[in-house]
Formats: sequence, structure tokens, C-alpha cells
Amino acid sequence: MKKLLAAVALAATFAAAAHAQTYPSRPITMVVPLSVGGSTDIIARIVAQGMGQALHQTVIVENTTGAGGTIGERRISRATPDGYTIGIGQWGTNVANGAIYPLDYDLMKDFVPIGLIATQPFFIVAKKSMPASNLKELIAWLKANAATATMGNSGVGSPSHVAGFLFQKAIGVKFTMVPYRGAGESTQALLAQQIDTLLNTPAVSVPQMKNADIKVYAVTAKSRIALAPDVPTTDEAGLPGFYFSFWHALWAPKGTPQPIIAKLNDALRAALADPATRKKLVDLAQDIFPPDQQSPEALATFQQAEIDKWWPVIKEVGIKVQ
Repeated sequence: MKKLLAAVALAATFAAAAHAQTYPSRPITMVVPLSVGGSTDIIARIVAQGMGQALHQTVIVENTTGAGGTIGERRISRATPDGYTIGIGQWGTNVANGAIYPLDYDLMKDFVPIGLIATQPFFIVAKKSMPASNLKELIAWLKANAATATMGNSGVGSPSHVAGFLFQKAIGVKFTMVPYRGAGESTQALLAQQIDTLLNTPAVSVPQMKNADIKVYAVTAKSRIALAPDVPTTDEAGLPGFYFSFWHALWAPKGTPQPIIAKLNDALRAALADPATRKKLVDLAQDIFPPDQQSPEALATFQQAEIDKWWPVIKEVGIKVQ
């Protein structure tokens, strides 16, 4: 029996190695668990193109939305672990959701890390008809109109949702939070002036700011960003110490062979080192993780540290699925 089991294990090893040698022999699907038009979607399409070039194969981006990204993450976790379905996720889908939703998958056990991509801050923005001309005036307006004021977000547990609650706590006032299926939908609601304010990414907000379609009051970072050097930091604008940034990374389903993970990581590294891909990301205010933080092992360590840091904060704030 032992010899039989050993033979089976050896055969499986050879089969996995042979599969890895020919991988990828057909297009790869990258699942985006959030809607079209948000930063996760935009980053996915940039990275997919860069990885496709490195792998000499097409990487198709598919959006699977709903429930703060949990539906898309479930799809990734249950996909065949052959390297042909991978997923992009971020702080909300792969950290915060574990403290908010009753998940039927494990964020650390049901996914194999591929690598970290980049991190980004938020802009504090408002509809173009907002009377406030700076952040202090916006905060005063929110306090005076707390009963009717609204702030959109990308869904329960999303970075904009959690950061929105922290923003309320920082300014000492509560107002209505309006969840959408993703940043694309919340952005459209802001442009249509259906909501008053939003925490949105520079990648999405800068073109709208330049077209005067929205008002931008501050960036939630310690330093101004090159993409919008005239936008003050929260320290400068009157809300000192209010910082929030969130990151993106890639995962595969549990059980994906290590040689395939290695090929995917190599392709991700190649994409992030490619000058054209880097420029596209940097032009969207993305702070690309350095090479020594782009390994699968670094992502696993980083993700666990983020869970340990943020789950107690999220539970203390009291964010729950309604």
C-alpha cells in the first residue's frame, strides 16, 4: 500500500510539473470582484495586459460583483486550481470583509498568494454643487446637515465604507452612508449629484476634478501626490492625522500548483518592472510595492498583518452587514 501511495504521489508530481511546463496554453481569466470603472477594475486591466505580454497569453478580465466583493471572491476560491482562474483583490475584499461578512471561505486558507501590486490613498470629494470651498467648510456643512447629508461607498466592507466610518468618527458627526456595488456606481451617483460626498481614488477622481465635475478637498496621505500636486493633504486641510490607503494584490485558488504560482508571480513582477505598465500605474497615483515585497510569501505575511491590525478596529467601529 505504501508503495502504491508513493507511486500515486510521484505520478501526481510529474503530472503537475508537466502541466506547469506547458502553462499557460490558453487564456487566463482574472476575476475582479468589484464593478467596472473603479480603481480595482482599472488596475486589473493594466496588470492583466502587462502579465499577458510576459506570459505570451491573453489575460481576460471578468467582473463578478455583489456583496462587497464576496461573490467574486467566492468564485475565485471555488475555481479549478489550474492557474487559469486568478483574482485581483484588495484591502476590502481580502481583509475587511472577514470582520464584517459571515464568509463561507477563509481569506488565508482558501487562496494562494501570487503577489502585491500597489497601494493608493483616497481623495475626499463632493458633488460639484457642494457650497463648501475647502475641507474645513465641508466638515462644517456635514455637521450642519447631518440629518440629510449622504456619503457613498463601494459596498459594505469596502475601503471607502470603512474609511467613511473612520471619517465620521474623526469629525465627530454621523450621517447616512449609501452603499453601491462598486466604485464605478458610487462615482456615477456622485456625478449625478445623488449623493453629497465620497471617498474616492485619485485614479478615478482626477479627470473629473479637471473637468470641474466634482470638488476635491484633500488627499488622505501624509504627502501630496504627483498626480494632483495642488490637492492638500488632510494635515494641511484641517483634519490632521486622518490617513487612509489601501492596496491591491493577486491570488489563485487553494491547490494551484507551486510551479504555476511561480510563473504567475514572475509575470506579475515583469509587468510591474515594465516601464509602460509602471507609468500607467504611477499616473493613477499607485505606489508600486518594491521587488522584495512582490513575492507570494511577502503577500501572505502582509495580509495576515493587515488582518491582525484592522479586524479589531472594524469590530470596534461596529460595521456590520445589515
